[in-house]
Amino acid sequence: MNKYWFYKVGLVVVFLCFALLGGAKVKLPTLVSDGMVLQRGEPVNIWGTADPDETVDITFLKKKYKTVADVQGNWKVTLPILKAGGPYTMAINDIELKDILIGDVWVCSGQSNMELPVSRVTDRFRDEISTDSNYSMVRYIKTPLLYNFHAPQADIPGISWQAMTPENVMPFSALAYFFAKDVYQKTKVPVGIINSSVGGSPVEAWISEGGLKPFPFYLNEKRIYESDDLMESMKKEERKKSHAWNVALFQGDKGMHEATPWYAADYDDSNWTETDLFTSGWATNGLNTVNGSHWFRKDLQVSAQQAGEKATLRLGCIVDADSVYVNGTFVGTVSYQYPPRIYTIPAGLLKAGKNTITIRLFSYGGRPQFVKEKPYKILFGKGQPEKGESEINLEGSWKYHLGAPMPAAPGQTAFHYKPTGLYNAMIAPLLNYTVSGVIWYQGESNVSRRNEYKDLLTAMISDWRQRWNKSDMPFYIIELADFLSPTDKGGRTAWAEFRKAQAEVADTNKNVTLIKNSDLGEWNDIHPLDKKTLGQRVAAAILIEMNTKNRK
Repeated sequence: MNKYWFYKVGLVVVFLCFALLGGAKVKLPTLVSDGMVLQRGEPVNIWGTADPDETVDITFLKKKYKTVADVQGNWKVTLPILKAGGPYTMAINDIELKDILIGDVWVCSGQSNMELPVSRVTDRFRDEISTDSNYSMVRYIKTPLLYNFHAPQADIPGISWQAMTPENVMPFSALAYFFAKDVYQKTKVPVGIINSSVGGSPVEAWISEGGLKPFPFYLNEKRIYESDDLMESMKKEERKKSHAWNVALFQGDKGMHEATPWYAADYDDSNWTETDLFTSGWATNGLNTVNGSHWFRKDLQVSAQQAGEKATLRLGCIVDADSVYVNGTFVGTVSYQYPPRIYTIPAGLLKAGKNTITIRLFSYGGRPQFVKEKPYKILFGKGQPEKGESEINLEGSWKYHLGAPMPAAPGQTAFHYKPTGLYNAMIAPLLNYTVSGVIWYQGESNVSRRNEYKDLLTAMISDWRQRWNKSDMPFYIIELADFLSPTDKGGRTAWAEFRKAQAEVADTNKNVTLIKNSDLGEWNDIHPLDKKTLGQRVAAAILIEMNTKNRK
């Protein structure tokens, strides 16, 4: 045997040793990480995985804990009741976790009004957000959109705890931002927020398979989507149809194919129709709404001073989507109806004198429109006309031309809205984490099925309490805000009936509190901006519960 053979054998032995050592390494779920907030006043779980029979040693607050991984490699240690405080460190074998707080942990869940970020409410609360967002004792973690129809998942990849600071506050849930600040200011107890919410999600997506047993219709629907092959086939077919529709729209849109495109600054729109953005005439052919693309152009005068300033284009809210050009230059797009249109106009694009704004509006189905009583203007400087900065109002007359009439766009299946999908992927991984309670803001997507909502939400509350092994876990239900025009009597009646169902859930279930919100609504926006008043109401309800517990 030559020396190279011994050399190779040695390398293999070293590699195997490293592999064995690596395999024994303790692994922690993403929730158990630097910056986490542990729940005070209750036993707290710390858990993870390792090799079977691997010993796990934990040191925390000068106390030591020991356990052994089971045959599947899972382990869990339950710490005794902890007092509020921090920051602390924790050692788990060779892992050191830093900046740990002990306080109150809240799961915030539901749909888009819970997701709505601080960045969306800065217009209304600009000064407070810019000057009062430095709270190192408030921590936040946001789960990404995940769904699974096979089984409850053990972990959520790619998330981490963040302290509330001016630098990272914009993605925080606005509701959570305001109530967490208020609670901390009044108690000086650290606050942890786990935001696990998905815009548009119905309640049945958040309930486990076991919790849905009284609802065979939803269980049967869930079983359809257990087939990955079926889902992939559906996605492929829907992508194909959507692509064909968009190709037909582009090819048929005269505004994109004339020698001078309709968004060009020098395009001659003298033969276009004069219209008001808020009239309905352009959106219909007399009998039916017209889907496809609609073009709007407006000339405006800009002063020399304004041309030299920072500028922001505000175009309210548009149904469904839009692409926007200033002087022939593309400045932004939004692909669906709900977000406010806020586009930065690049420096130097506006010039003294005549300027042109072009909007290419896309309607996928339903009625295309510009939402009334929203800001349609150009803001200069910091965008604060109340402080004397200038603005240009964009309401009034615009030039209009139809680009390409189209049939309604083919539908897309929202797989993540199907029963159990969000529970399995976004709630089940949280169940080992000890929490104080749940703030639940959801229901807009269930209004059309309001007659069953009381039973579904009651089932979800019971389901989560059972899974968390906490039979009296507090639930704070956010009442749906008022919405829709006063003339839409049918729609407003449906929302009122839904709020009644929410109230009945609170009245018939122990430790469930309804937070009044109907008076904070906006008739023209399903996402009302006053999350501060709502957050203060949530905080007040939480503080009442805390005081009640302290008196017992």
